[in-house]
Amino acid sequence: MGEIFNDELVIEAGHSEKNYWRDIWRYRELFYILSWRDLKVRYKQTIIGGAWSIIRPLLTTIIFTIVFNKVAKLQAASASPYALMVFAGMLPWQFFSNSLSEASNSLIGNSNLISKVYFPRMIVPASSVITSMVDFAISFLILIAMFIWYRYLPSINIIFLPLFILVAFIAAFGIGLYITALNVKYRDFRYIIPFIVQFGLYITPVGFSSSIIPGKWRLIYYLNPMVGVIDGFRWSILGDPIYFKGFIISVTVALAFLWIGISYFRKTEKSFADNI
Repeated sequence: MGEIFNDELVIEAGHSEKNYWRDIWRYRELFYILSWRDLKVRYKQTIIGGAWSIIRPLLTTIIFTIVFNKVAKLQAASASPYALMVFAGMLPWQFFSNSLSEASNSLIGNSNLISKVYFPRMIVPASSVITSMVDFAISFLILIAMFIWYRYLPSINIIFLPLFILVAFIAAFGIGLYITALNVKYRDFRYIIPFIVQFGLYITPVGFSSSIIPGKWRLIYYLNPMVGVIDGFRWSILGDPIYFKGFIISVTVALAFLWIGISYFRKTEKSFADNI
């Protein structure tokens, strides 16, 4: 009866920053469970299943190559084939857009779980981003196949590719957290996100090189964090030139979004169960 327990289970979300981040580690198995479930649900009852991770970016690459290279007569920034340049930009963009779309609705899609059980809610949108990373890995196989098809040897800079993947993750996770929290309170955002993703595809240098942007606008253009990420991918994979000053701006913006996203998510997390 007088036994003293040293381990204290905190069941109040946001009780302290220390306990919250410790709880994320304690509930780390939820990352695997939710991510695996999301993967199965995404391709459930589809005829070709996970092959959609390959078909979507491949078709978009073909269309962009025809429109920008064959019709608009734009050229790659280096000697690499135009299709390779487009796909090197499509890879991080596809990851970012998928992460944003999936994370924005992740809390609402798990409303029953959130309203009944305590766990750090940040795990839910994080698992959505991790799921998109699996799609990214599958799509990367196309890039390898394209290297073989075009008999193109990747740049030695490819050893730095994990750095740019990390920046893409930071941008997707930070913005995803912020929009996820907003979507719980303001359900209109579920209609806004597809528009943002579609609009972002055309203002981000996926189908063209960022070098065509006039010099006086380039620094402003890099306020879009995915511009620096895509330039980084092309520099590391194809050896395309990179505007390092602009890349630093993109990284700074991505880190700022991460801080804003985490701060706003933690601030509103206590009200998620009531709003959902």
